[in-house]
Amino acid sequence: MANTTSFRLPDLGEGLPDATIVEWAVKVGDTIRLDDALVSMETAKAVVDVPSPVSGKVLKLAGEAGDIIETGAVLAEFEIDPSLPQRAEGQDTGHHHGPLKDAPGKGVGNQDPAPDDKVVASSEGGAIAADDGAQPEVKSEAGGARADTGTVVGAMQSSDTVHSEQASSAGGVKAMPAVRALARKLKVDIARVRGTGADGVVTMADVKQAAADGSAAPGAAAARSNESAPPPRAGEYRVSHDAPAHDAPRQAGARTALSASGKPMRTQPPSVSASGQPEPLKGVRRNMARVMADAHAKVVPTTLSDDADIHAWTPGNDVTTRLIRAICVAARAVPALNAWFDGDKLTRTLHPHVDIGIAVDTDDGLFVPALRNADMLDARGVREGINRLRAQVEDRSIPGSELSGYTISLSNFGMFAGRYATPVVVPPCVAIVAAGRGRHQITPVIGGFESHKVIPLSLTFDHRAATGGEAARFLKAMLDDLALAQ
Repeated sequence: MANTTSFRLPDLGEGLPDATIVEWAVKVGDTIRLDDALVSMETAKAVVDVPSPVSGKVLKLAGEAGDIIETGAVLAEFEIDPSLPQRAEGQDTGHHHGPLKDAPGKGVGNQDPAPDDKVVASSEGGAIAADDGAQPEVKSEAGGARADTGTVVGAMQSSDTVHSEQASSAGGVKAMPAVRALARKLKVDIARVRGTGADGVVTMADVKQAAADGSAAPGAAAARSNESAPPPRAGEYRVSHDAPAHDAPRQAGARTALSASGKPMRTQPPSVSASGQPEPLKGVRRNMARVMADAHAKVVPTTLSDDADIHAWTPGNDVTTRLIRAICVAARAVPALNAWFDGDKLTRTLHPHVDIGIAVDTDDGLFVPALRNADMLDARGVREGINRLRAQVEDRSIPGSELSGYTISLSNFGMFAGRYATPVVVPPCVAIVAAGRGRHQITPVIGGFESHKVIPLSLTFDHRAATGGEAARFLKAMLDDLALAQ
């Protein structure tokens, strides 16, 4: 009897409850070898290649691209081929379907030990505890088939080694999962992009260039094939699938203000009918929904607002850089807001350093990468750090460890629109600063009035951990620093 096994989706980092299928590297019936790319999965932090846990024939794949798979659910089924390499007995990868009960030490999602900026095999870049014991093999109750052991994402040993994400060759195209995700986002047919990387690997730059010049748009090849097709013979009727015929009936679902008879259509209120279809949240946006709901349930928020007068600024001042410097100055003056608060244990941690979470808005959702040791950086260092974080967020190469651990956060939503806000404090942080759109206002001065430029500020803090007086003094320290010429 064939020896079959089921592979369950492991925890890809920090106890994430699910992940979204980006692209399968195999199809049912294919033969795959141990540690070859099986599927690309998108978590809240990164697009990750999941390797095969065995060598053998693929019997079943759970879901298609875009489907959400819960952690611990069956991801694939295999028929093990004993003639191909298999993982040794007792060899564990350090990845599990969930946290081990009563297991001390670190797990996936701890501090990234690697100093680079690459996406790692675990979306969180977590260190694997050296004392994680191998999982014993679980025997099936019937048929002699070996049940899933609850291990495996690739051949990563139980150690602090971090394995960089590798380009997979799915569909005959070599590309990193993050590059494939970008291609889908930009509506680029990655199979038609010429790779300029090592061994023909398609890079981020290749995809962006193809999107810019339109050389690899989906459907372009089909359009060209229709153009080159010979004209229909006499009496032959040919249907074009790329453009509607002029005499064809209006397509179902096409929006128009007129009915089929040419008369104005009556509309109904939204309560009667709705044409939109619900869609599940995925990846970053799905995680954002969970985080915001958790913050709303736990934090007792209070917001203070005021205007920072920047009339004295000399040319060349960078707004975001000055805001970060002002937060660092205020954190030194009032440490209570540069802190973490544990509502269950009723303890707070005051931080001697300032790691600022910078809110970055993307089409996929909200990212908050951490600008580490902001209080030690000069203006140039701050700007370089922000640019680096934004670039890594855009191409989804930012390590998961850089998306957590900040001590206070900043939202510069004013670069788009808006004056004041009630930004959300995400535990364990105590405070968040939001800056609105700058404007000019009439300000009374000795002898008359002047037009001064101001930046509206909003400071939301967790009132369980800080007093109103502490928050007001923090905001005052920011206003005083922002009033300086340089």
